[in-house]
Amino acid sequence: MSREVPFPPGLGWDDRCAAVFAPWAEAGLVPARVARVDRGAVTALTAGGEVRAGTALLDEPLAVGDWVALDPAEPDRGVVGLVERRSAVVRRDAGGTARAQVLAANVDHVLLLHPLDGPPNLRRIERELVAAWDSGARPAVVLTKADRVDAGEAERWVGAVEAVAPGVDVLAISVVTGAGLDRVAQLVGPERTVVLLGPSGAGKSSLANALAGEERQEVAEVRARDRKGRHTTVASQLVPLAGGGLLIDTPGLRALALWDAEEGLGLAFPDVDELAEGCRFADCEHASEPDCAVRAAVEEGTLSEQRLESWRRLRAELRRLELDRDARAKAEERRRTRPLHKAMRRFPKRL
Repeated sequence: MSREVPFPPGLGWDDRCAAVFAPWAEAGLVPARVARVDRGAVTALTAGGEVRAGTALLDEPLAVGDWVALDPAEPDRGVVGLVERRSAVVRRDAGGTARAQVLAANVDHVLLLHPLDGPPNLRRIERELVAAWDSGARPAVVLTKADRVDAGEAERWVGAVEAVAPGVDVLAISVVTGAGLDRVAQLVGPERTVVLLGPSGAGKSSLANALAGEERQEVAEVRARDRKGRHTTVASQLVPLAGGGLLIDTPGLRALALWDAEEGLGLAFPDVDELAEGCRFADCEHASEPDCAVRAAVEEGTLSEQRLESWRRLRAELRRLELDRDARAKAEERRRTRPLHKAMRRFPKRL
């Protein structure tokens, strides 16, 4: 007979979570959702409230949004298991190493925030959409600070972003006037989790506070001279909302290097993928190959040169990542076998 697991209300727990957690439940463990990650420990939310737990027993780094297993009989053991993620926003480690960094886990929607107090960077939005689609969650682009421009300009920017974000909702909002907030709130329904991604000064913390209905996150003004914001959110944090949804607020991202996102590239560039089906070669790079349907579309004006160039850059980045990962794997193998080789050299060969 299966053991009854305390249901953590309002944290996104569902039947899938219960099914995956079943082996831990049989062992008497209880689920908790990671709300904040610090060095060597996490703050987690359980059916009984907030707890602090160490992570020394795990080999894999945790991320905000993760579901983990805790031992209620031995709370000092810390986290003893990580539940398989159903979605994860991943980037290449900011230090440039060939390692993955999970920004948020088990999310339903990825909201990409870009402010309208300056021209949104369409190429960056394309890049972020690749990572967002690859996460397994559904992306949306939220153009914040719509009160800084007139309605016509906001509408033009919505159209420009829609052109590089096929199949993605694009919303223009203002936390000052409240415009568009109802549409964002619809994405954060009961038991749903959304993560906010974007550069500093995009208004992530302001939107988090507006959705929470109270001041949960610190907010700072952007610099007037260059419209750049300061990092008011220094660590990702899971914020339960009054309506039963959950929001993950993240620090501002200066850059988002891609990680193993071939599927996300195809989902973010469905127009290029569809055209590529008409190319003569299945592995066409859309550069100088004959009978390239993608380049033909550029020449005909049905696909922009900027759109194709963005696809090329992102595809090349993923190729470089693959090479870097191979090189790192080989280096780690050499480090692993070096002590063995040294030991073998200490002994003469026997005839």
